[in-house]
Amino acid sequence: MTTPDQKPLPGWAGTGTAPALYSAVGDGASVLDDIRRRRAELRQSLNRRGALLLRGYAVGGVDGFDAVVRAFSGTPPLAYAERSSPRSTIKGQVYTSTDYPPAEEIFLHNENSYQAVWPGTLYFYCAEPPVTQGATPLADTRRVLAGLDAEVREEFERRGWQVVRNFHTGFGVPWQEAFNTTDPDAVIAYCKERDIVAEWRPDGGLRTTAHRAAVHRHPVTGEHVWFNHATFFHVSTVAAEVGAGLRAIFPDEDLPTNTYYGDGGAIPDEVTDHLRAVYRANSVRFDWQRDDVLIVDNMLTAHAREPFTGPRRIAVAMAEPSDTRSDEGN
Repeated sequence: MTTPDQKPLPGWAGTGTAPALYSAVGDGASVLDDIRRRRAELRQSLNRRGALLLRGYAVGGVDGFDAVVRAFSGTPPLAYAERSSPRSTIKGQVYTSTDYPPAEEIFLHNENSYQAVWPGTLYFYCAEPPVTQGATPLADTRRVLAGLDAEVREEFERRGWQVVRNFHTGFGVPWQEAFNTTDPDAVIAYCKERDIVAEWRPDGGLRTTAHRAAVHRHPVTGEHVWFNHATFFHVSTVAAEVGAGLRAIFPDEDLPTNTYYGDGGAIPDEVTDHLRAVYRANSVRFDWQRDDVLIVDNMLTAHAREPFTGPRRIAVAMAEPSDTRSDEGN
């Protein structure tokens, strides 16, 4: 494994913080041997740069990818809980990346930042690169926070943010899939434990409301980060025609997902426009190559997905649950 390469990668673009690139030395180099030998160095690099790209290794498919997670995190991958997007299980706790149509962009976000507990580390494995586009853009949440207008940041620090999810029968991710259960009482218990208000609707649907902090402190580095789904879940972030279609079906309070300030107040369009612009201004992207492994600190780095053509098979795993509610905004 070579030392991190600071030079632009093929297909590299953007002005944000670049992942540290570690390249295999020689054909057939063992990614597991290199991780075990240099794990402390790699962890330090992840804390500095927010993401690592391991390139040129023979990973060994999904089983080898699972072994990478266990070697780097020291624990098995996590189950995907409180789901907000469709994924398919590949094997064990290794999943497909979000099963959205190839022509759609998935905007920058931090995995499960709407939850009380989230994965601290994310893993992506390129089993088959796309033909065109299909990158996983990244954005440093420290730089995003620093790039916000002071009044926008202060408003969110003071009021927090709120996510409202409506699980409509026959529309979107069903609550049974989101919560991995068919037992309504188990859903209520889960929500109570995680500071979510759950309300069963007369039509059999479910509405959940959660108040979260927008700014968190990283548990290792102590840095403040912009860590939330306030932009991603806001109705204005989806494609304009999709948002218009949703609003033609549902009143705003019944939208499948929408966000507000923590007291329930509407987030103005100019604020969400600003948030999206700051994310994009601090993003970087690179072209996937077969057998690439991307390791992401989920609190330091947001990720996205470009539209693509071709097969694009990216496996995803999550590890190292984190819960810093006691440090919110401190």
